Amino acid sequence: MSSDPRIVIALGGNALGDNPAEQRRAIDAAAPALVGLIAQGYEIIVTHGNGPQVGAIHQAFATAAAAGGKMGPVGLAECTAMSQGYIGYQLQQGIARQLRLAGMPWHVATVVTQVEVAADDPAFGDPTKPVGAFVDEATARAAMAANPGVKYVDDAGRGWRRVVASPRPIGIVERDSILNLLDHEFIVIACGGGGVPVVRDPAGDFRGVEAVVDKDFAAATLAQACGAHDLFILTAVDRVAVGWGTPAQRDLESLSAAEAEALAAAGEFGAGSMLPKIRAAIGFVRSGPDRRATICSLAGAPHAMAGNAGTLIHA
Repeated sequence: MSSDPRIVIALGGNALGDNPAEQRRAIDAAAPALVGLIAQGYEIIVTHGNGPQVGAIHQAFATAAAAGGKMGPVGLAECTAMSQGYIGYQLQQGIARQLRLAGMPWHVATVVTQVEVAADDPAFGDPTKPVGAFVDEATARAAMAANPGVKYVDDAGRGWRRVVASPRPIGIVERDSILNLLDHEFIVIACGGGGVPVVRDPAGDFRGVEAVVDKDFAAATLAQACGAHDLFILTAVDRVAVGWGTPAQRDLESLSAAEAEALAAAGEFGAGSMLPKIRAAIGFVRSGPDRRATICSLAGAPHAMAGNAGTLIHA
């Protein structure tokens, strides 16, 4: 049983590419940094986004159903589970290859993870998360007329897209399985794409819902559930910045949770990019003693542990 400090690493889905070949190249580039953290003496849990991948899976089934084949529409919960397996499979191969080259005895396993959400979460009454392909207005209105529970919106004049709820995660259903694997020297890949969102029915069983859990909030919930003291949210930039894209842009090396919250309230972070990462980091830091969150690029992750890269958010 390992006593190494435990960290959760959240990889962005867009960073993994749009097709299997791109994804494999991205994973091969990412694996040395991930294994480098183990070499420094850490247990790691890897989670990842799935935006491009789950959209492609969902669209493929929708196209097949519309073409009149035997395959009917497939729900978002099932598509998220499929994307977890597909991305996890390639991550397992890439990380295992790097472990072999480094002569390290660890194993790698993917856990198709259910993430519990509250059935009465207000997000279900206000769906805002875009999924799937762009369609024209006529197609969108026809889909909504045929399925009253489905909502499409105009996306900045680029076309219409379906939107679904994005409820907050409240628990990790497979927590005990993940912990058992960690205790037996496995690198665990879990909560891919924010996990499969599920609610508990009156009998105590879980059922999937048409929703998408934000991957950064899911990563923070996973880190809390597994007793991690460090959460790494990996993105395309080396550090969080204020005044982004202006001559006054300033990179930030370290922030308290209170300072990060004040900057978020002042509108310093993009709602569709950095803001969810900041809010997830704040929530994790405040969830227990001695917890830290770092937002950085993948290449900077091993250096961030020494304080030489990324933006550290602390209590």
